[in-house]
Amino acid sequence: MFLHCTLLITALLWTQISLTSAGKILVYPAEGSRWLNMNIILRELHKRGHDLTVVRSSMSLQIPELAPHYRSLTIQVSQSSDVDKPDLMSSLLKKTKESRKSKWSILSFIALYRQLLAFIKQGSRVSAEMLRTILEDQTLVKHLQNEKFDLILTEAFYGSGVILGSYLGLPIVLSSRWILNEEAHFAVAPSPISYIPTFGSEVSDKMTFTDRMKNLFHYAIGQYIDHMITRPVYQGIISEFIDPNSDVFSLFQSADLWLMRVDFVFEFPRPTMPNVVYIGGFQCRPSSPLPDELEMFMQSSGEHGVIVMSFGTRLKGLEHDLSEIFASAFARLPQKVVWRHAGPKPSTVRNNTLLLDWIPQNDLLGHPKTKLFITHGGTNGIYEAIHHGVPMLAIPLMLDQFDNTVRLKAKGIAEVLELADLNVHTLTESVKNVLDENQPYKENMRKISSLYHDTPIKPMDSAIFWLEFVMRHKGAAHLRTESYKMPWFAYYNVDIVAFILSVFMISFLIFALSCKRLFKALQGKRKVKQQ
Repeated sequence: MFLHCTLLITALLWTQISLTSAGKILVYPAEGSRWLNMNIILRELHKRGHDLTVVRSSMSLQIPELAPHYRSLTIQVSQSSDVDKPDLMSSLLKKTKESRKSKWSILSFIALYRQLLAFIKQGSRVSAEMLRTILEDQTLVKHLQNEKFDLILTEAFYGSGVILGSYLGLPIVLSSRWILNEEAHFAVAPSPISYIPTFGSEVSDKMTFTDRMKNLFHYAIGQYIDHMITRPVYQGIISEFIDPNSDVFSLFQSADLWLMRVDFVFEFPRPTMPNVVYIGGFQCRPSSPLPDELEMFMQSSGEHGVIVMSFGTRLKGLEHDLSEIFASAFARLPQKVVWRHAGPKPSTVRNNTLLLDWIPQNDLLGHPKTKLFITHGGTNGIYEAIHHGVPMLAIPLMLDQFDNTVRLKAKGIAEVLELADLNVHTLTESVKNVLDENQPYKENMRKISSLYHDTPIKPMDSAIFWLEFVMRHKGAAHLRTESYKMPWFAYYNVDIVAFILSVFMISFLIFALSCKRLFKALQGKRKVKQQ
């Protein structure tokens, strides 16, 4: 009886603590897979009693206006972002495939990057338009100020959230892995490109001279995007509402906290900062029981096991000829295959392959019958595979997926296959190679998965702790470096080097002139003596 009373009192006290410490959070998300990640954090915050207000566009494709775990604030806009629209993603995939098939010919490279830059520009303009609509609505701004939010949680992919947070004077927490022009670390931590890979470079941290040249080239592209596209789109708003001397990049750097969707079992080692919290794989969870029919299919695989294949949610489906290649290759294998597939059914599909328009990916990867995960190299799928210890065959399609697969290959937990080189034979042999017990993939993945799980605190718990930390202390300025306030010449000590060189040159000049005068004086005395 005493034990039951003690447990009841403890539960009541915990509930009271949770209620009294609950905060009010303004959420400014981005569309696409970034929203899927943000929403997982929001559900956990809601469970812990926090009050959430989500700012969304009236043209939003993924963010629901009505949800049980948050209130929405819908902003009327005239257009939506093209980024993550399936049709445009298919177009980008086509251009990427052409570029890689041509071994990056100049024309195909230009065509691909023209479309990519157009995507970035259009997405940034839509984001800036929505932000201006908010800031010019004085009634709405007053409402946001009166709400007394404890912090703003925003995605760093676009700059609107961090600008709004700065305008409202709120502590800012950024959730990100990428910003528009580069990997998010480049905005917050020292990032020497001699060993830190940049977006699109497809190199590891062990770079040859050629790799460093390639890395520098892609870094230059990122800087072009930053200075010629991203900053100008937001600069007018920042100058008008915040500070003419500021820019969106420095506002990113002034954030109190970064929730970085990265774990160093997957990412290459690199410098970091105290206000960066690593939550890679935070969305992973133990597997749940499968629906009866799917469980029966898994069990019917016998000793050969099951291959799970999913290429994410960005695309409507693969091209017909690619689908036929996959179906034909799977028909040659003794394993059963669960394939997340959209579009017409390939003609070569056999009984060992189950086509589904949606799959419980996490639960399938955690099933004991699953032997291999065929993936496009999306971040979420990679971390789920690492969480459950499933080796991978990676076939990157576009964007950051190529950089992700470089990391997988470097860790020895996946074989990588080029889409442009894909045929029935290469696919079949690659699958067999990863499944071969004599190959190191399974053992390497076991080690990586063990490292991933060997941590004092789970990524999701870490994310929630630090969000609540920022709310409790009204920011985390003590963790943030002040380097972002320094001009570039002071940051790199160019002024000191210039000063030292100037002193040296002036001293050398004075010394040289003194020697010259002394030499002339001595010559004059010699002439006088000779006369």
